[in-house]
Amino acid sequence: MRAHQIMTRSVISVTPDTSIVEAANIMLKRHVSGLTVVDDRGKLVGVVSEGDFIRRSEIGTGRKRGRWLSFILGPGTSASDFVHEHGRKVSEVMTTSPVTITEDTALAEIVELMERNNVKRLPVVRGDKVVGIVSRANLLQAVAGLAREVPDPTADDDHIRSRIIDAMEKHDWCPFGLNVIVRDGIVHLSGVITEERSRQAAVVAAENVEGVKKVHDHLCWVDTMSGVYLNSPEDDELAKAS
Repeated sequence: MRAHQIMTRSVISVTPDTSIVEAANIMLKRHVSGLTVVDDRGKLVGVVSEGDFIRRSEIGTGRKRGRWLSFILGPGTSASDFVHEHGRKVSEVMTTSPVTITEDTALAEIVELMERNNVKRLPVVRGDKVVGIVSRANLLQAVAGLAREVPDPTADDDHIRSRIIDAMEKHDWCPFGLNVIVRDGIVHLSGVITEERSRQAAVVAAENVEGVKKVHDHLCWVDTMSGVYLNSPEDDELAKAS
């Protein structure tokens, strides 16, 4: 399998000038743990993730180094720490020159890159434009799909997947972090919904795509106020049966 067969296409991006507060709120609202950072021409310039918000002065978690260690590391390290802990814009905390992959990158290479660079997500680029993102969650979904003992995706499955995503992304009820896996016409939908009626709409949208034989619902419902989440009824039934 390759990146384009499992990647999330609806990538949420911010700009280098986006405020830290706004970026944090976007991540909370959209239930994502990382954002790509693009310039005014849409070129990928960085990635900002939950880890970039851990050491912050607002919550009293700034890094405290001993005098001797600070002396060894020098003033440059202290200066960098200060910027990361007090910066007000995404450009001041983001990871620059992020590791990227293409749509044809094999899953084995993706896993190797994640482990080697200690990252949880990789932007998928076409030229210098972001066209998707592969996270550990996408890999987990691929493993779950393979565990269901269905054939590898075919070219027809790729077309079905693209049509399903296109059919959903134009609606405001489209699940956050939508991921679609199709094998032999069998569709597996995953992502986050905040309105239960969105579940049926997503399933119906997939069922209406030519070539789809069956749709499995793995959409997770999340309450935006409390953070409480529920698995799909289908997944709950599978859990009870196992």
